[in-house]
Amino acid sequence: MDGNPFTDGEIARRLDAVRAGLVDRGLDAAVFASPENIFYLTGLDHWGYFAPHLLVVPLRGKPTLVTRAMERVTIENHVRAAEFRGHSDSETAADLTSRILNDQGFAGKRLGLEQWTSGLSHGLARRLESLVSAEWSDVSNLVDQLRLVKSAEEQVLMRRAAAVTDAAAGAAIEAIADGARERDVAAECIAAMTRAGGHVPGFGPFIRPASRLGEEHTTWGSGNYRQGEPVFIELSGCISRYHAPLGRLIRLGGISDADARMAEVTAAAFNAVVGALRPGARARDVYTAWQGVVDDAGLSHYRRHHCGYCVGVGQPPSWTGGNTVTGLRHDSDLEISTGMSFHILSWLMGTGKGDDFVSNTVLLTETGPEVLTRTPLGPIVR
Repeated sequence: MDGNPFTDGEIARRLDAVRAGLVDRGLDAAVFASPENIFYLTGLDHWGYFAPHLLVVPLRGKPTLVTRAMERVTIENHVRAAEFRGHSDSETAADLTSRILNDQGFAGKRLGLEQWTSGLSHGLARRLESLVSAEWSDVSNLVDQLRLVKSAEEQVLMRRAAAVTDAAAGAAIEAIADGARERDVAAECIAAMTRAGGHVPGFGPFIRPASRLGEEHTTWGSGNYRQGEPVFIELSGCISRYHAPLGRLIRLGGISDADARMAEVTAAAFNAVVGALRPGARARDVYTAWQGVVDDAGLSHYRRHHCGYCVGVGQPPSWTGGNTVTGLRHDSDLEISTGMSFHILSWLMGTGKGDDFVSNTVLLTETGPEVLTRTPLGPIVR
């Protein structure tokens, strides 16, 4: 990797915002465990997050990052805004973190713990709370909410990730042909992603025949693509953990009139979503814009759980920003703000009147929505 992607000022601004959130909650310090949020607050980008990382953020003074002692070199090279404390493999991150909290005088204080994350197991949380006698409260979503709005530095990384996405998508589309092996298409895609400067993405790429479309989060297999069966691609380039996904449906040998008409609807519905992304709008309003186009096309029976979701920082095994999805749903009150970025999906599959799918990453800038991924919408016929 290329080291810490953020300036010291950027990290300081984020930590100040977190501390303001702690003050609002009446807390003296908090422990964060989400890999995405620890990356956001420190810039630590490595594959060591399979083991627990705990970041202690006090109201004053430098944060302390706790994980396995063997990560010392990486953390000292990447992290400037936090002190590193490493534990041996004969104890847990909770054991060392508890000693740090007790030594710093936080016993009996009001402490926050980020509970809703895959980065904190139930056992680890219980052990930490048992070893530090304090008034514990959940601070999940504090950092997640801050991450929704991308700074100027983050927007640069998003645009770079989108360029990698387009390179990877172009290579995959070029490789898809009658008789092409699924693994060869994937190899071309990943090679292009790497050559374009991309880092390992949180997901995928998802590339599979339409016969396995409903598998949602599976990718290539050992088969061959065949004329007459569409190929689904959904993938994202990654730069310093920032992602900009896109999706397309590739048709081999031709496209039916019904599918061609549906491609017009998906494109119109996608454009309606883009047009609805404005500061102050609610996520439900954005979904309504998508559904309105679908209804007008005679598909009022068709509903989706969302027409997109917030995207940006992602650690394996996802690019969604953690183990939850902040979707543009019909029932969501999420307020849209300048600086937010979204993976917008216009999905019309299994309608009975034709099939199509298209998705892109869209960033809401000061001058309006910017579609970051530039691969042609299609329909794409090979």
